[in-house]
Amino acid sequence: MGVRKGRTIIEAKKIGGAVLYGTLTIFLIAVLASFVFSMMLRFTELTENSISLFITIVSFLALFIGGFMSGGKGKMKGWMLGGATGSIYTIIVLLFQYLGHDSLFSVEQMVYHGCYIVTAMMGGILGVNLSGGPSRD
Repeated sequence: MGVRKGRTIIEAKKIGGAVLYGTLTIFLIAVLASFVFSMMLRFTELTENSISLFITIVSFLALFIGGFMSGGKGKMKGWMLGGATGSIYTIIVLLFQYLGHDSLFSVEQMVYHGCYIVTAMMGGILGVNLSGGPSRD
């Protein structure tokens, strides 16, 4: 029983670390993309409406990459790791919006964030499969 409990704790730490790694990857990509887009808006004639599609594409790409990173790092249960990564991202954004702007998600935002979670799940599945699957340790 002691060996099983120790192994479970190790797996939980591995899963938590993988999800944290994926979530930090998402926010790093978001910060870099925000900087690039803000520089483009500041120093060119582009408007926010003209680049909204690119912002959406980068958002989905960031969630996919974050899920991929968490799946690759965790090497098991990619759907769960990607889903947890996307869910934590969504919860952080919701808390920021609610606490900072005193508003909840609109229906459109809920649809986007649902799709973000699914995208991160797909990234997690692919990350596990491309990293060689479950480790043998």
